[in-house]
Amino acid sequence: MKLLYAPTSPFVRKVMICAHLTGQAGRIEWLPSAAHPVNRDARIAAHNPLAKVPTLILPDGRALYDSRVICEYLADAAGDTQLFPAGAARWLALTRQALGDGLLDAALLARYEHTARPAEIQWPQWREAQLVKVRACLDEIEAQADELPQADPDIGSLTIGCALGYLDFRFPELDWRAAHPRAAAWFAVFNQMPAMQATLPHEA
Repeated sequence: MKLLYAPTSPFVRKVMICAHLTGQAGRIEWLPSAAHPVNRDARIAAHNPLAKVPTLILPDGRALYDSRVICEYLADAAGDTQLFPAGAARWLALTRQALGDGLLDAALLARYEHTARPAEIQWPQWREAQLVKVRACLDEIEAQADELPQADPDIGSLTIGCALGYLDFRFPELDWRAAHPRAAAWFAVFNQMPAMQATLPHEA
């Protein structure tokens, strides 16, 4: 398998953590790319019409995207039932995945407003509207923090962990821990998991 990736992408990090947890990290060839919201990378577009990472290329040449699909594929390929449990636990895990992904979507849009849009056409109200969503997601994570597993994660807690890690990486000025002490306490433990430490984001 080959994965088109960027070392700063939280959605790529989700996939990398799943690969570590399912024992498949060593089976993946990591292909660097230059995903960008405006400038398409032809290396990605050749396999994914959205030209976004992560994109997983299977041995038969088929491509899988996005992170939600790839993570479930890796779990299924490994026969793992922890990341995507059955029954009622599955719907809780998937809803928490949506919560974490939603936080990340809003955070990325807020970041792109400053990094991808020229200064003369930036829209501060748009960026603030995205950060309102981020804070609302943080409030919900805080409300659920005492119920989140600190070990043996499912896809929901894993995605929330990636989201909080991304805020540390790209939005330290938000100081999200100050108003969310239970979420901060949970993340302090969860972030020490070997798969989390092995996938810390970094500039290329």
